[in-house]
Amino acid sequence: MDSAQPQIRHHFPRSTQYDPKWVREHSMGENVLFNLESITPLIPFKKGMRVLDLGCGKAASSIFLAKEFDVQVWAVDEAISATANYERVLEVQLDNRIFPLQADARSLPFPEEFFDVVLVIDSYTYFGTDDKYLPYICRFLKPEGYIGIVDVCFTEEIETLDQVPDFLREDYQNYWYYIHSVPWWRKLWEKTGLVEVTVAELLPAAQIIREQYVRDFEEHGQKKDPFARALKKDTHQKISFFRLVGQRTQKDAYLQSYKKA
Repeated sequence: MDSAQPQIRHHFPRSTQYDPKWVREHSMGENVLFNLESITPLIPFKKGMRVLDLGCGKAASSIFLAKEFDVQVWAVDEAISATANYERVLEVQLDNRIFPLQADARSLPFPEEFFDVVLVIDSYTYFGTDDKYLPYICRFLKPEGYIGIVDVCFTEEIETLDQVPDFLREDYQNYWYYIHSVPWWRKLWEKTGLVEVTVAELLPAAQIIREQYVRDFEEHGQKKDPFARALKKDTHQKISFFRLVGQRTQKDAYLQSYKKA
């Protein structure tokens, strides 16, 4: 582990300044700050920007964004209470820049064209595979604003059950059927005309992220995590992590209907 530290600091100079125990306690899967810092260099942040941190979990990503880039962050998650996240925000004295909300990603309480940046770290796959979701979220993004996601992916698209690797067969229909490849994601976004895709690729430090995720899985009792369990069994690198960035075009985000079922 010690020999890997210089490489980790090279890829994540900001994230490695945070207490590893704090990061682990506030990550709901792999290291949330490593994933976040994998995409922030691709976004032209400016002081005072309004950023939506959608699916923020325990708000570690929101705290990082406010501290590192001096932006205003709306920390939104459906599963984690706004009060719990507000208490974490108060602990770091960022309550004037981070505004926690508990809300469904498909039913957001914001004005149109409100945000300069929308970021979704480790959660877009739960709702964003719907063809209508990008048009929905783009309604809240200013023209020329940025949307960026980091999430798990397959290195090759799995289109039929016959293509599922043996190590995934037990869990595939519960946890993996909605996971896709980078080309699949690029096509999903590009066909709407709502964003110009500026980056669509595997994370440069994907191997570091997966190694730490598996190590935490083994050392800290995350035995029920199906994603970490699969990564440990994935000897042929079928699973990885990707980043996707789009810049909002001038095209109107048209939706006939988009309501939570």
